[in-house]
Order: sequence, then C-alpha cells, then structure tokens
Amino acid sequence: MTKSTTPDLIRDVLDRAVREGRVPGILTEVRRDEQHRFATSGVADAASGLPRLHHHRFRIGSTTKTFVATVLLRLVGEGLLGLEDRVQRWLPNVVRGNGNDGAAITVRHLLNHTSGLFDYTDDLEVLNSYRTHTPALLVEIALAHPPVFAAGTGWRYSNTNYILAGMLIEAVTGGSLHDALHRHLIGPLGLTSTSLPHGGDPTIEGAHSRHYTTLFDPSPDAAIHDATELDVSMFGAAGAMISTTGDLHRFFAALLGGQLLHPREQTEMMRTVPTQEWIEHTGYGLGICSVTLPTGVTVWGMGGALFGSWSYAYGTRDGRHFLVANVNGDWAHGGWQDPIGIFTDLLRAEFE
Repeated sequence: MTKSTTPDLIRDVLDRAVREGRVPGILTEVRRDEQHRFATSGVADAASGLPRLHHHRFRIGSTTKTFVATVLLRLVGEGLLGLEDRVQRWLPNVVRGNGNDGAAITVRHLLNHTSGLFDYTDDLEVLNSYRTHTPALLVEIALAHPPVFAAGTGWRYSNTNYILAGMLIEAVTGGSLHDALHRHLIGPLGLTSTSLPHGGDPTIEGAHSRHYTTLFDPSPDAAIHDATELDVSMFGAAGAMISTTGDLHRFFAALLGGQLLHPREQTEMMRTVPTQEWIEHTGYGLGICSVTLPTGVTVWGMGGALFGSWSYAYGTRDGRHFLVANVNGDWAHGGWQDPIGIFTDLLRAEFE
C-alpha cells in the first residue's frame, strides 16, 4: 500500500536539489492511475535560463537495459530462443579467451548480471583510446580481462552483458537492435520521443535539455562541461537510448502492467538476485531492479547515468503508481554523494 504525496513534498526535494545540491536542473513526473503531476526546478540551459519542460528529451543511460531485456524476453516468449541457451549457440566463438567461455554463460546470466564478465567501462584507458566503438570492440575490451567469477556463482554489474544481449537480439532476429526496439516497443507503444541513436550519432533530436558533466569529479569546484552532443557508441545496448518522462511512464506502465510479456517471461523478469557492491537494498531481475526503501516499501524500475544525465524510473510492481525523474547533470552536493541520494528522497516522499 502506498500513499499519494502532496506536491509540496516533491517540490521541496526538487528545490533543495538545485539550491543545496547545485544540480543544473531536475524534473519529475508522477502518475497514479489516470492522474499525473509534473514538477521541475532549475534550468534546462544554463546559458539561456530556459526551464526544463515536460517534453524535453534526455539520455536515459542504463534504463536502456530494461528496453533491451524486454525485447529479448519477447523473443523468448515467441520460442525463438531460451533463457538457458548458451551464448556460444547464438554468438559462436565470440566469448572466449582469458578464461571467458560463452559455452558456460546463459542468456539469463547476461540479463541478471551473473555472467562474471568484466565490465568494459572499467578499462577506461583502452576504451578511450578508440575514436569509434562497435559492439564487437567493446566485447573485445572486456575479454582482454579474465572473468570476475565463474558464470552463475556471483553477481557483478557489467555493461558487457547488455552489449552481448544486443548482439543476441540481432543474431536471433537477423536485423538490427534499432529495428527490434521499434518493432516490439517504440512503435506499438507510440513512444514518439524515444530512440536509440544510430552508431555514433552525437545529437539529441527534438526539444531537449542541455546535459552537463563534471566527468564524475565529485569535488565542489570541479569544472563543468557541456556533454549534450555525445558519441554514445561506447554505451550501445547497455545505455545509449534517449527518452522523456512521458514515454518512460508509458513503457513501464505497459511492462509492469503485463501488456508486453507473457506471464512466464514476466515472472522470470521479476525474479531477482541479491546485488553486491552496488546500490544498497536492491535486487536485480532480468533488466529490472527492486529497491526497498527504509520503511520496507519496495519499488520496481531502473535507473541510468552517463555523462550529463542521471535518471530514475521506479514505482509499484503493477506500474499504476510510478515516478520518473531526471537530473541534467551527473553530480550532487549538499550532503548527497550523487543524484541517487536525491532520487531516494523523491521515492521516499512519494511512496513511503
């Protein structure tokens, strides 16, 4: 059972985020059944002072993973592959070397981060040495390292898992990940402001907020850079998508409401495993995360962060009461270590 907050509670968190957290701008949209509330504080553009608007697009980072997992589970529901299929079956000889073995890793291991594969984003020196990034290159960077643990014996968040998940979708469908997302989700749900950029396209089409980054330097005097135009090929199926609060609401309402997956795949998606060395009080399913708030209330959804944009999309398990929030920066001060603290305060204000 959750309550519906007064707008003043959300407003207080937003204003403190800008005043004390010194984030550029923050927006949130809450929907419960047929009612919705949109609130914002700060700016979309530091130069012009333009406020953040409800239709502004932003990069959603790892919330991309929920879209990718949903497409893959729809393919499972169609009988085109199975969760226990080995990666080797669909991507022959792609995952091998340095103790990595695609014959030991299943589709499930990829989707719930129990594969043990090294996260290619942890090798920034090599990652940044390339001007363009293909999925094959990102996997190659990861496989230059031994696995963190044997498949199925632990948990470790790894973007490599979802680069491979995107490659699996393409292997199974014979088409592009871009086309699969449109065919299964973007088109049917009318997500007109949601997209996966082609290749290294650095632009955000349509009205959008500027994205500001300190390059994840947490110090109060860190230099701030404009990262709105960003080559996201290094994130791909792990975090490159763009969306809006409205589109994310529509997607999660359909997903959690049981409109996108068959009951069996829906059950598998929500079957979580404990996380380790990640966000506290979380469980991870197949592309979706549960967060237990201090009072014991559990919300479901996904968050995402990359240069200049940090987002959270969480709500009740049935999707009928949901909050989507975005900061167009990747830092927070005033007692918050990063925007996760701000988002946690928003979730507590809305759901506790």
